[in-house]
Amino acid sequence: MPDCAVILLDFTSQADIISTVEFNHTGELLATGDKGGRVVIFQREPESKNEPYSQGEYNVYSTFQSHEPEFDYLKSLEIEEKINKIKWLPQQNAAHSLLSTNDKTIKLWKITERDKRPEGYNLKDEEGKLKDLSTVTSLQVPVLKPMDLMVEVTPRRIFANGHTYHVNSISVNSDCETYMSADDLRINLWHLAITDRSFNIVDIKPANMEDLTEVITASEFHPHHCNLFVYSSSKGSLRLCDMRASALCDKHSKLYEEPEDPSNRSFFSEIISSVSDVKFSHSGRYMLTRDYLTVKVWDLNMETKPVETYQVHDYLRSKLCSLYENDCIFDKFECAWNGSDSVIMTGAYNNFFRMFDRNTKRDVTLEASRESSKPRAILKPRRVCVGGKRRKDDISVDSLDFTKKILHTAWHPTENIIAIAATNNLYIFQDKVNSEMH
Repeated sequence: MPDCAVILLDFTSQADIISTVEFNHTGELLATGDKGGRVVIFQREPESKNEPYSQGEYNVYSTFQSHEPEFDYLKSLEIEEKINKIKWLPQQNAAHSLLSTNDKTIKLWKITERDKRPEGYNLKDEEGKLKDLSTVTSLQVPVLKPMDLMVEVTPRRIFANGHTYHVNSISVNSDCETYMSADDLRINLWHLAITDRSFNIVDIKPANMEDLTEVITASEFHPHHCNLFVYSSSKGSLRLCDMRASALCDKHSKLYEEPEDPSNRSFFSEIISSVSDVKFSHSGRYMLTRDYLTVKVWDLNMETKPVETYQVHDYLRSKLCSLYENDCIFDKFECAWNGSDSVIMTGAYNNFFRMFDRNTKRDVTLEASRESSKPRAILKPRRVCVGGKRRKDDISVDSLDFTKKILHTAWHPTENIIAIAATNNLYIFQDKVNSEMH
């Protein structure tokens, strides 16, 4: 479990609230998107020569404005600049590429470094202006001179007009050529090189919108099989689709659903069973889902029920009425696997986040706070007390701050390093024990 923490971002305005966090495939870069349409990329510093066993910290590498607020004049609708999702593309050359999306428009960005500049042009002066040709008396070979490192971010493609409803997820295919984007009712398949058309692969919109019973909440491609993808619904079900079966995947290959216990049926049952996030394990064998109160692990070969269910904050079951009144019951929490698929992580309220070890069945509640943000500070497990005797450091369920919520988390692909977005603060925690082993 992580022991030491570093706080990286601390902003105060509404536009600075972090809306997505994503490591790249090597874990050397970490991107965050915010409500103001900005993307901030952090780079891991190389290990110090003086301290060869110390892990490099993450520092700001580049910041750029990805999306601007727009207005749809046909529908008289304002389109927010908020970044809903960021996905890195596998690195093909020295440059890095990522996809970012707001509610409607997906953009492909290229991130490149420049540390040399050409000098000694024959027809241009040092300022780049054309020389008087009569003054050119000799020819010289231009040379590349070192310069301060400059990170350039350029938009390569803009994928617009593909969605009528709000985009909730994007996922890059393992073929590295295509990706999909999902909104409430449709999923589209795009080619990374083609912006003016996409293929609709899922469409659950009924002929009469009054017959609508569920919406798509998240979707993801299988990490190894480019023909398989999964999407989750607001009814708590998962549908695995195979693009080899048909062009329009309205008929799923497998339906993963857990029958509801009639004794637990309540007014809030359908709301709290809605899946807010789905993630394939790195191995591709399992799927991880998050609903309001639990995280579940599903085996691709077993459709009838999850193989593991973990209670995230079951103590909130008695508070559902007040959580419905303040709209917190509609919060969409994400979940994440560690690199070996043995530990899962998800967020909660009061800036708490939960970790569950699948092998030992141990779980822990940790807090992302200013106290834990000092370098080399050790994270102490927290406990929420429902009633009865309270230990010294326990926190009462009535004292939880529901405005402090950890919705977005990311885990380094190979190491025990996690990124936690706590409203407008970004925390990075690192397992000290693990770092000493490297």
